[in-house]
Order: sequence, then structure tokens, then C-alpha cells
Amino acid sequence: MRAVASHSEISRRGRVVILVTAFLGWMFAGTTMAIIPLVGRAAVRSMGVTDESIVGRWFSWYICAFLLGAACGGLLFGWLGDRFGRSKAITLSILCYSLLTGATFLVASPFQLLVLRFLACMGIGGMWPNGVALVSEAWTDVSRPFLSGLIGTSANLGFMVLSAMSIYNPITPENWRWVFVFGAAPVLLGVFAMMALPESPSWLQNREHRGPRRSSVWTVFRPPYLKLTLLGICLGAVPLMGNWGSANWMVPWAGRVGGVDDPALKAWTQWCKSGGGALGALLGGWLASRFGRRKTYFAISLLALGTSGYIFFSLDPRSPGFLAWVFAIGFFGTVYFGWLPLFLPELFPIEARATGSGISFNWGRILTAFGVLVTGQLMVHFDGDYARVGQITCFVYVLGLIIIWFSPDTSKARIGVEPTC
Repeated sequence: MRAVASHSEISRRGRVVILVTAFLGWMFAGTTMAIIPLVGRAAVRSMGVTDESIVGRWFSWYICAFLLGAACGGLLFGWLGDRFGRSKAITLSILCYSLLTGATFLVASPFQLLVLRFLACMGIGGMWPNGVALVSEAWTDVSRPFLSGLIGTSANLGFMVLSAMSIYNPITPENWRWVFVFGAAPVLLGVFAMMALPESPSWLQNREHRGPRRSSVWTVFRPPYLKLTLLGICLGAVPLMGNWGSANWMVPWAGRVGGVDDPALKAWTQWCKSGGGALGALLGGWLASRFGRRKTYFAISLLALGTSGYIFFSLDPRSPGFLAWVFAIGFFGTVYFGWLPLFLPELFPIEARATGSGISFNWGRILTAFGVLVTGQLMVHFDGDYARVGQITCFVYVLGLIIIWFSPDTSKARIGVEPTC
């Protein structure tokens, strides 16, 4: 084994800048992700669409635009991070999702909103793998489960920020555009990253050792990485499909109670789900380290299945305790996102880490997008009945109970060390 650059080659101030930028970059990405669950129905209705089943179909298309955009962004920006540096790719990712979210303020049709969401979400897809890679390579002496949980929970804090704002300023078909102005604020973080974000010392030393050899974006789809990449995609797809293809439908469901719009209940539902998610993601890395990667993934798949099934089969948004159970599915369904930042970087060496992690995490979104399209058709088939749709889609967690047992044991992997082979 050959040791790579250690944290001593970067100042403590530089490491703090890396951690803060990655945390805020993924937190604001979470704010951007939260926009459509809160705004989607109101935006479409303001553009003249009144049929609830058609509104639900547009909602599913917007979720697909996010998922496919993030998948493409994970591929593009992940490769840029491995080829030209993590810090440059992070800067471009933040500028991408903030500027294009701000531009969405000007849309005049549901289709224009769809296109800009796809493009903005490419930046979201690029932020995660580069942020995780840069933090794990700069902070090699700090508990990786803690760092994984910290990064994992930041997006849910972004969800909570926007949810809290929409509680006090309810989003309606008349005023929804303010959300996209707020979504442009991270451009300031992008400018800061451009000027102050240090590069990964491990990446710099690896580049010096290997010389100017060009890496291909498709490297992780060839041996010896192909099997690991496909496994990572499947493991990333289960929580994404569970979250975006099932649990997130609780938000518009709560916003349409008894045929009457209720933006306050919708915002509280989003807030409770995100609050549980923030706690779950924070503990995800620690749970994986304490109980093992595979056992933790299996357990949270089982608990997420049971919780979401109970909500969709037994409750509705007016039921006592509905918000408490939403908090619970937010917790169980988001422990994955503290688990994934710990597990996925362990699968790949430095020269393929951002690409491999990005594709593993984000290409699960492609599978999820197909699931969401099916969900949209179910919305039409069940005439806008969110509960009936959720009763079917929640069974995606069964796949997680099976797939995890095909994964390798990475508990002894060392991010700061690269095999010589």
C-alpha cells in the first residue's frame, strides 16, 4: 500500500473552508431539491392547469427532471472533479444550480419550468460526489462516520429552511415565484468557492504521481470497477426511489386534503419529514460504523417499508399523529443518506472516486425517474388518489432488503490510502 497526501499538506483554515463550503453547498442543494415538492402544484395551477390528475402528472415530470438532471450532472461534474480538481467542480456545481434556479423566476409555462429544473439539477448532481470526495480526502484524521453524517444531514437542513419559510409565507398559485429568487442566493457561495476553496492534497499528489494521463468518464463502467459501480447504483437507487417515488408524495397529498388546498399543512409535512431526515442522515454514518454497513442498510430498509406502509394504508393527512409518522419515515428513509457518503467512497480509488461515487449515487436517479413516471401514470389511473399510489410505491424498500447482501465489506477501507496495483 502507498500512502497519499496527508492533511498536513493543507492548513487548518483551508480544511475548515472545505468543510463549511461542502456543508453549505449540499445544504443549499437541499433547498433547491425542496422547491418542487412545495411549489410544483401551485406553479402548474397558476399556469392554467386545474385537473388534479394532470397536475399530479406534471409533478411527476418535475421530479423526473430533477432525477435525470442530477444523474447527468453526477456523471459530468464527477468526471470534471477527477480530471480537473474537486474545488473547481464544486464551484461550477454551485453556480449551475443557483443561477438556473434564479432564472426559473421568469418561466411562463409548465414546460419551461421542466427544462430549467433539469438544467439546474445537473449542479445538484455534481455537488454531492465532489463535496464528499473533497471532505473525506482533506479530513483524514476525523471520524468518517461523523463527517458522512454531517454532509448527509445538510441537505435536510436545506429542506427545513425552505419549509419553515413557506410555513410563515404559504406558497400559493399567486405568489410561488419568490421561492426561485431565494434559490438563487447560493451564487454568493459559488463566488466564495471560486476564490477561496483549496484543492484536495490527495488529488494533487495522485495527479503528480500519475502524470497527465487523461481519465475517461466511462472508466468506472469498465473492469475492475464495473461490478462495484453497478452495485453502487442499485444501493443508491433504493432510498432515492423510496424518497422521491413514494415518501415525497406525502407533501402534495397533505396539500390537498378533502379536495381543498392546505398550503400550511403541506409545509408542516415537508418540515417534519425533513426534520426526521436531518436526524437520520446525521446518525447514518455512525450507525453503519457501529453495527456494520450491511446490517444497517437492511434494518433501515425494513423500518422504512413498515413505516411508509402504515402511513399510506392506515392514515391520511387529517389523522392524529400523521405528522409524527411523517417525521418517522423522514428519519428511517434518510438514514441511507448518512450511510451512502460513508460507503460509496470506500468502493473506489482516488483517481475514480468522484466519478464512481457520483455515478453510483446519481445514476440511481435514472432508475428512480422511471419509477416516478410510473407513479405519475398511477396518479392518472387512480384519479389523483395519493394514498393508493403510495400503497404500491412503498414496496420499493423490499429491493433494499435483498440487494445489500451482494455488497462487499468495506469497513476496513482507508480513504487516505490507495492500492499500488
